[in-house]
Amino acid sequence: MAPKDEEKAVKIAVTTEKDGEKKDGSKGNKKIVEEDTPTMSEEDQELKERLETCVSTLVNEEKEEAVTVPIRLKALDVIVTELRSATSSMTSVPKPLKFLRPHFSVLKTLYNLLTEDTAVANDKDYLSLRARLADVLSVLAMTMGNHEDRESLKFKLSGMKDYDLLKKGGADLGTDDNLGSWGHEYVRSLAGEIGQDYNSRVIDGADPDTDEPFADLLGMVDVIVPFHISHNAEAEAVDLLIEVQRLKKLRDLDSIDEKNYSRICLYLIKTADYMSDPDDLSEMLEIAYYLFVKQGQYFDALRAALRSGKEEFIPELFSQCEDPLMKKQMCLLLGRHRVNFELEDEEDADELNELIGNAKLSEHFLKLAQDLDVMEAKTPEDIYKSHLAETGGFSRRRDTGAAHVDSARANLASTFVNAFVNAGFGEDKLMTPDHEWLYKNKDHGMMSASASLGSILLWNVEEGLTQIDKFLYSSEDYVKAGAALAVGILSSGVRNDADPALALLSEHIEGDSHIMKCAACTGLGIAYAGSGREEVTSLLTTVIESEGSGPEAMLEASLAGLALGMICVGQSNEDVGLAIVEKLMESSDEDLDHSHARYLCLGLGLLFLGKMELADAMLEAVKTIEHKIGKYTAVILETCAYAGSGNVLKVQEMLHHCAEHLTENAEHQAAAVIGIGLITMGESVGSEMALRTFDHLLHYCELPIKRAVPLSLAILHVSNPEFAVIDQLSRLSHDPDGELSQNAILAMGIVSAGTNNSRVAGLLRQLSEFYSKEAGHVFCVRIAQGLLHMGKGLISLNPIHSDRMLTNGPAVGALLTILHSCLDLKSTLLDKSHYLLYYLTCAMNPRMLITVNEDLSWRPVTVRVGQAVETVGQAGKPKTITGFQTHSTPVLLGTKERAELGTEEVLSVSTVLEGIVLLKDNPDYEPEEEK
Repeated sequence: MAPKDEEKAVKIAVTTEKDGEKKDGSKGNKKIVEEDTPTMSEEDQELKERLETCVSTLVNEEKEEAVTVPIRLKALDVIVTELRSATSSMTSVPKPLKFLRPHFSVLKTLYNLLTEDTAVANDKDYLSLRARLADVLSVLAMTMGNHEDRESLKFKLSGMKDYDLLKKGGADLGTDDNLGSWGHEYVRSLAGEIGQDYNSRVIDGADPDTDEPFADLLGMVDVIVPFHISHNAEAEAVDLLIEVQRLKKLRDLDSIDEKNYSRICLYLIKTADYMSDPDDLSEMLEIAYYLFVKQGQYFDALRAALRSGKEEFIPELFSQCEDPLMKKQMCLLLGRHRVNFELEDEEDADELNELIGNAKLSEHFLKLAQDLDVMEAKTPEDIYKSHLAETGGFSRRRDTGAAHVDSARANLASTFVNAFVNAGFGEDKLMTPDHEWLYKNKDHGMMSASASLGSILLWNVEEGLTQIDKFLYSSEDYVKAGAALAVGILSSGVRNDADPALALLSEHIEGDSHIMKCAACTGLGIAYAGSGREEVTSLLTTVIESEGSGPEAMLEASLAGLALGMICVGQSNEDVGLAIVEKLMESSDEDLDHSHARYLCLGLGLLFLGKMELADAMLEAVKTIEHKIGKYTAVILETCAYAGSGNVLKVQEMLHHCAEHLTENAEHQAAAVIGIGLITMGESVGSEMALRTFDHLLHYCELPIKRAVPLSLAILHVSNPEFAVIDQLSRLSHDPDGELSQNAILAMGIVSAGTNNSRVAGLLRQLSEFYSKEAGHVFCVRIAQGLLHMGKGLISLNPIHSDRMLTNGPAVGALLTILHSCLDLKSTLLDKSHYLLYYLTCAMNPRMLITVNEDLSWRPVTVRVGQAVETVGQAGKPKTITGFQTHSTPVLLGTKERAELGTEEVLSVSTVLEGIVLLKDNPDYEPEEEK
């Protein structure tokens, strides 16, 4: 009811109008008429009257005998034609729907009468009338019906039953029962109601695995899905099939062809990330795999197989693929993903196996470095740029009067910086010219120094072994151990027929020297990461199962456990898992308190990386360990199992662990924080949510949790120095808590790894001055500087590749090794286990795009490189990159960048331009004629 003063206002308006009427009655009347009736064009008026006439004929309230059923059908046909042909703008309701609105209840009553009349079923005309009326009511119910009652669907289903009866009676229906003729909006509305109805039937007890309870719904699905696909609404078709749990129907559809398969598969792959049920996830990826194979897109099929972890599909793909170029491109992808697969029956099996084994990686990398003119070796001082600092570095002091004293810690840091910056280049200025540098270090420092040769000669096994060989016979145990480790580092990700790492390191595993055993375990872990080689796993399992106890035996067992986790990463190897769990159960509390026992737990977690519910049995076994390490292991195992899945429930579980306020015995909480980053890694929405969560953790939680936050930020942004993240880490790097600031400094190194980011370089230089009196902090700054300039800016640590679709297991394992070491820096990297930093070589990969001919000789072409844009589910042919620049290959790609060919002269065999890409001539290319 209107307020009093408003009522008065109306009265006043009326009186003035009446006054106006006295003076000029005609004007007043006109005004009243205009206000009373809304304006309607003659066409609309005619349409409204025609529809009302049709409705009254159809209903036939007077029961006139002259209005026969055929006449009523004719009237209904007019309504049907008007509804079907109604077109209007997207923002307004079609006119016929609007005019039929008042008659909806009348037509419903008529339909109910026809339904109750038993004679209708025997009369074809009446049956046809009822069926057509059901169609009309179904369309009207879309805007007028009660959505909770799903009236639109109910009318359509009962109409379908009548059509079936008519068909049985031999009636010719033509295309009258076609859903699509009612328009796209109606089909979408119906699809939504089908999903709701399906779910309510399942809740009521219908078995979703059988088709009988849903036969009527699935009949409509079989019509709607091809309609959607043929009208470029592939995403809606897939959504409907997901709703009714019948994705397999996509396999048999004829409407999927070379024009639309890529959009459907892209939607399936991207939607799979949001599936909470592992069975649904693997089904979606399998369907995508099947569609790719059907269209002969074997490279994309391989990507889908690797994404779902179904490596058993690989031999099948190679046997089906007949294109030698495609096979080579697939082998290059297997090499990048570090898959240990060997082809046997192929004609050119040796050449293909070389590609899978990354045998030519070093050659291409060095050629890239030559092309970009960065071959000249860099010294650590070139990286520190200490002449820019106020206090000066370890050389170029301004006060030349005093003799400069080398500190062992500073030299050790320089060893790592030198190893990372010159990684893969085969030469440096400290180790390769002479061996003087080796003796500027002591004990474990000498070990890391000789091991740095492996990193400098990375991927170049033939030449590397000749340079390292002489150190293997050194009288110094530490130099010898470093050389053994160098052999492992050298072979990281490269397969060699001679198997030098296994041949040279196996004797040390069985030997008595403690330091040699540690080096050999780590070397094997790096060399065979992700390969799952049985002879290596059985060799290392003996170290875990050995009887000895005490700190040395525990250290050996822990490093062997970590190596086993790296070798069998994501392979759910039961035997190895049981060996590690038994070791954890049988060890004394004193052994489990050892600072390196955490690596045993991490090794166990890596075995089940990304395997989700397959880790459940092992999780139950781990929970029986009474020592505090049991909790830590359980968290690591669970977070590794759901790595990269974006599973919200698991993230909540990890946050629940962080809710307790503990100041000691809180290792499991720190692992949970790293776990949040690990679970949401590679999934954009989850990553953004995690960043907000970390802000809360920094505000409200205790120190053990805060210390792990920078590490979790690091795993979310590997080699991707976003402004906001660097800003946050820069703040944390000045924190009064020493451990928190050290972690933040190392996290800056990982986030900016291989990017040469000038902002981070400036921040790290400032930090080296700020902490110039703190040896531990300076060491962390130096390592971060080495990571920032890794491979002189040509190498990335990012484990996610192939257009952000695949996650490389060994790379994730390597990063987790470093991050979990950071939870106790004083006893690991800042103590004597600094050589574990070399595990990062498993994550190192050139961030290059090289285009090559069939014989792998370089073929420079123009490419456009820009920020990747998400195009899933978008209409038409949207642009895949934005803000691009045109370059000639080879080019370097950032973490969030994407490349596309800038010329039509050639076609790429791979659909993703990353790494080494094979090109072939475009047969349809016609060069533009010069004017």
